[in-house]
Amino acid sequence: MTVRFLAALLAASVALSGAAKAQDTLYFSAIPDEDETRLTERFSAVAEYLSEELDVPVKFVPVKSYPAAVTAFRNDQVQLAWFGGLSGVQARLLVPGARAIAQGDEDTQFVSYFIAHTDTGLERSEDFPEAARGMTFTFGAKTSTSGRLMPEHAIRENTGEAPEEFFDRVGFSGDHSQTLRLVASGAWQVGALNFAVYDQAVADGAPEVETAKVIWQTPPYPDYNWTIRGDVDARWGEGFADRVQAALVGMDDPDLLAAFPRQAFIPAANGDYAPIEEVARQLDLLE
Repeated sequence: MTVRFLAALLAASVALSGAAKAQDTLYFSAIPDEDETRLTERFSAVAEYLSEELDVPVKFVPVKSYPAAVTAFRNDQVQLAWFGGLSGVQARLLVPGARAIAQGDEDTQFVSYFIAHTDTGLERSEDFPEAARGMTFTFGAKTSTSGRLMPEHAIRENTGEAPEEFFDRVGFSGDHSQTLRLVASGAWQVGALNFAVYDQAVADGAPEVETAKVIWQTPPYPDYNWTIRGDVDARWGEGFADRVQAALVGMDDPDLLAAFPRQAFIPAANGDYAPIEEVARQLDLLE
């Protein structure tokens, strides 16, 4: 009787432990590449979708900066994150076993736009805008792939100079939406930003696009990605990371996809972002 009782007690304990694990909340975040209000609206809906698909509670955690998103991932405050190319590389280097699991269909061939205030007289061209020499220029966030890393790489490749040498003054706006606003207002003459943010502003009829016009776009590169920690299977069960990947790739709600904006998500792997890591090392942006 005692042996049977102990066996039953052990089985119940294991079952309860498994149930508790199954109810652990999966926290995820995203780089703050746009206004926090817009991001929260976007990702709260994604949290609901993932919770239903994975049968575990899922919660979005906003952060204030790109480095904060990487730090939250490293410290296990979030287990999943929507990163840019560079921030994803940084995060995966800090967390053993972390892997990129999904990306937007557009993220395999992402580009940055260089935009200029209409008063500069700069016109759109397939050639790098040499006429912008001596003007003022703003990047987005300091560790943004599309707002800093690849635009700076393009400047150096095309001019043989650092941005601070080519332009009269260089700054960092903090995010893509702010870059668009600042160039549109004339606070900065030229800037670089994520093409999807600008195209969305055009689709929304935003007034900023009347005075901030695209003058050039970079060559394509890999960018945004969903990255997951390497220890999630130990917490939620074998194959959990693959289940998250399947849920993201299977996301087909037009409203959810439009919030990114992406047409679809496709599988991704760490090796897809080797070009980003290479450029980041060239620019000394990795520890």
